[in-house]
Amino acid sequence: MELELRHLKTIRAIAEAGSLTRAATALGLAQPALSAQLRRIERALGGALFERGRYGVRATALGELVLERTRIVLPAVSELQREAARFARTRRDGGRLRLRLGGTHGPLLGALVDRLADAAPGTSVTTCASWSERELAGLLAEGRLDFALAGVSGSAPPPDTPHLVWEEIAVDPVFVMLADGHPLARGREIELAALADEEWACVPGDGCFADCFTAACARAGFTPRRMYETDTASCVHLVQVGRAVGLCRATFPPTPGLTTRPLAGTPLVWRHLLGWQPAGQRPDIAATVLAQAREAHAGAAARSDSYAHWLAQRRETPDTASGMVP
Repeated sequence: MELELRHLKTIRAIAEAGSLTRAATALGLAQPALSAQLRRIERALGGALFERGRYGVRATALGELVLERTRIVLPAVSELQREAARFARTRRDGGRLRLRLGGTHGPLLGALVDRLADAAPGTSVTTCASWSERELAGLLAEGRLDFALAGVSGSAPPPDTPHLVWEEIAVDPVFVMLADGHPLARGREIELAALADEEWACVPGDGCFADCFTAACARAGFTPRRMYETDTASCVHLVQVGRAVGLCRATFPPTPGLTTRPLAGTPLVWRHLLGWQPAGQRPDIAATVLAQAREAHAGAAARSDSYAHWLAQRRETPDTASGMVP
């Protein structure tokens, strides 16, 4: 058997976990399969890499030697992958600059692609959508994306991934979606406590939004009855038929049968972010994409009558308590 990078990663995972059981869980393997793989690796290297004991495993002298090399080889290969991705990213095919954009659910990704098509007509743009901010950050770190649109709730930090920078595009209040016939749809804003008996719908994610929403409900004196986490189209349907009240960003586009309204006191806010690797991106390209992302957000905000009205009110009476800046 020839030694491969995946074998070195397996050795490192076992050493970091301190036991085969924990390492198997981290690697998504059954422990017998990991034990068999380790035996094959040890045969290829000519000796035992770990001593098994009652409380886990400990590297042998040979294991320490191999681990020392993995600390050099694995980062070097990762850097090679990043450099190759940067080279491929900046290469021009037929005079066209290639950009790979990622984004979570929402209207901004499509709006950004549209604006880049006008601002840089010679650019070839591909997109990748994901529910997971952490997944997008990982794709950026691996060089598989050039830029990613993501978001976090309130003052929560963005995904903590080395070598990435996150710039704020805008901060929005979180609105609620109601069926047009809902009794509260006629008001200008809604007290969160007035929705205590409702069921809820929102799109999934791996950030802290669910915790922030639960905390806001607790401050309003209730616990949410039920939360349907599903795709945007299903959320819209659940709201239209009166099954649930939806949570949405204030830039949610006008939709037949739906009314979006702000929550009194702005108990929830959403920060739109753009992330990229500074070392692998030309500053002028990063500045252009960031500027176009901000323009895309401004356009989405202008298309929402309820958001435009909310912004106009805040300009007249700034809501300093919520931290929102018009």
